[in-house]
Amino acid sequence: MDLSPASTDETSTPELLCFCILLFNLAKVAPSVPTNISSHLGQKLVKAALNVGDFKHAHKLFDNIPQPDPITCSTLISAFATCGLPNEAIKLYTSLRARGIKLDKFVFVAAVKASGASGDLLRVKEVHDDATRCGMMSDVFLGNALIHAYAKCKCVEGARRVFDDMVVKDVVSWTSLSSCYVNCGLPRRGLVIFREMGLSGVKANSVTVSSILPACSELKDLNSGRVIHGYAMRHGMVENVFVCSALVSMYARCLSVKQAREVFDWMPHRDVVSWNGVLTAYFTSKEYEKGLALFSQMSREGVKADEVTWNAVISGCMENGQTEKALEMLRKMQNMRFKPNQITISSILPACSILESLRMGKEVHCYVFRHRLIGDLTCATALVYMYAKCGDLNLSRSVFDMMPRKDVVAWNTIIIASAMHGNGKEAILLFENMLQLGVKPNSGCSVWL
Repeated sequence: MDLSPASTDETSTPELLCFCILLFNLAKVAPSVPTNISSHLGQKLVKAALNVGDFKHAHKLFDNIPQPDPITCSTLISAFATCGLPNEAIKLYTSLRARGIKLDKFVFVAAVKASGASGDLLRVKEVHDDATRCGMMSDVFLGNALIHAYAKCKCVEGARRVFDDMVVKDVVSWTSLSSCYVNCGLPRRGLVIFREMGLSGVKANSVTVSSILPACSELKDLNSGRVIHGYAMRHGMVENVFVCSALVSMYARCLSVKQAREVFDWMPHRDVVSWNGVLTAYFTSKEYEKGLALFSQMSREGVKADEVTWNAVISGCMENGQTEKALEMLRKMQNMRFKPNQITISSILPACSILESLRMGKEVHCYVFRHRLIGDLTCATALVYMYAKCGDLNLSRSVFDMMPRKDVVAWNTIIIASAMHGNGKEAILLFENMLQLGVKPNSGCSVWL
């Protein structure tokens, strides 16, 4: 069927679109895909297919447009990326470049976002180079998209290079770069960028504030956190749920429980993240009873606990010597259809050690094996200690030997386990093996030897 401009006029387009939409909705299969489609009509047909989620036909229709316009190109690339198909989006972009089709900034922005979503650093660099050759890098939206894409790929250098080359930097540019540093494990640099942003005259918004507060949490920098809190109050951001949740988490991580609770109580709308922040603060600060009381209040107010909530309560019980309560909470967690993860397992295994329950420990080990958590370093180390504490050094050593990766904590655990069972020579041999592998011992190991 030829749908070139010569065979299609404006009056036939609505009927054709209605037919296509009906066809996509009912059958989702077209007997034939129109060929030689005009750019104007192709845009409408592709959008119609995307609106009913038919990506296959959208792509086929697009391929039959001899000269697709940039809007249709960016629409289809964005649709693939947004729906979790970044590789398809990248393939489409590559084919457009190969066909020599002229692209605008919106197509490049869509391609950059797709590349970032795929985590393909090489692809991000390629699109970046293409945009530079096409003279598109003066666009602030494209620059911001590139900073975000490099951040997704954990490439701080790339994000910084784009930022430094930008002629105009808006609040999104500064926020994206500071977030990049924080998320890449460089919180101090993130705070420096945040301060430079203020000096440049660009005002931080609620997204900036909520994304920089984790830097204060990571550094336990209570003073900077308070300064940012003051900024948020002066600029009317304290009613924003994301800002408030970040403030609660920051105060909690800095062990300023009173201030965490004050922010929490003031919040007009509390999400589960804010509840988890205060819960963690109470348990970390050994205020066990207040933590349990808040957990009960959470249930009464109809707030549904998530995995983080249950892990906070279980680990809080264990840290405060409430072994039986921790096991009770584990059972409740499972009754609520939550599956224990590596954090739960690492928290609950010490209960088996304290109760010296080898049977319970083996049950947990089976769960770890079934759910493929044995590769987690913390989980495996906890199993090594649990078996040793429950009197089975052979199983303890077996788990240790099967670990694909061993850090100094894992080595310390098996060395201490051997010494604890009276195998001094074995402990010394293990210590020597650790040194030969280049693992530096810490004070815990030296005490037992």
